[in-house]
Formats: sequence, C-alpha cells, structure tokens
Amino acid sequence: MKRGLFTVAVLLLLGYGLFEAWRLLEGPQLSILSPVDGSATSSPAILIEGTAKNIAFLTINDKPSYTDETGHFRQLLSVPPGYTVVTVAATDRFGRRASESVSITMLNFCPVESYG
Repeated sequence: MKRGLFTVAVLLLLGYGLFEAWRLLEGPQLSILSPVDGSATSSPAILIEGTAKNIAFLTINDKPSYTDETGHFRQLLSVPPGYTVVTVAATDRFGRRASESVSITMLNFCPVESYG
C-alpha cells in the first residue's frame, strides 16, 4: 500500500515538473491585439493592447511596460504625424527575447481655406 502511494506521489511530482519545464522551454509569448498592423488614425495618441506570457520584462518602443495578473498589457502611446512603427518586446528570465511590431500612420489633416 505504501509503495503504491509513493509511486503515485512520484508520478504526480514528475508530471508537475514536466508541466512547469514546458513553460520554461517555450520562452516568451507575445501578441499585439490592437492596433491592427497598417492602420491609420487622426488621433495623436493610440492605445497599444496585447498579451504576454512567460515574461520577466516588457517594453513598448524601448520604454518599460507592465502586464496585469492575466498577462494583458495596455498603454497609451503618443505618435507623431506620419508613419510610425510600434515595437513590443518581451524578455524571459533566461534572457530569451520575443518581439512584435505594428505600423501606424497618423494622418495630419490641414483645414481647407475657401477662396471666393
């Protein structure tokens, strides 16, 4: 009886160890949910949203950012007129890195004067 319980306990510990090791082997996972790549806006501020898993450090355009307890991040970013590339990068505790980028065009409309 004791031998059977010991075997079950060892198998459970091995299973848990493999489960945790898989997350370590997988490395950082990163996804930008918003804005869509190639989108255009007339607003000088955009909301960057996404998810990150298995990370120790997160940056958006080389500035530190943070995730909530579920792995979601949200950050308001001001963009200059014209074409801009936003890069989100994540690093895990072993130094492995993942990054994703989206391009955004901030349209700068000028008022039209009427002549006449």
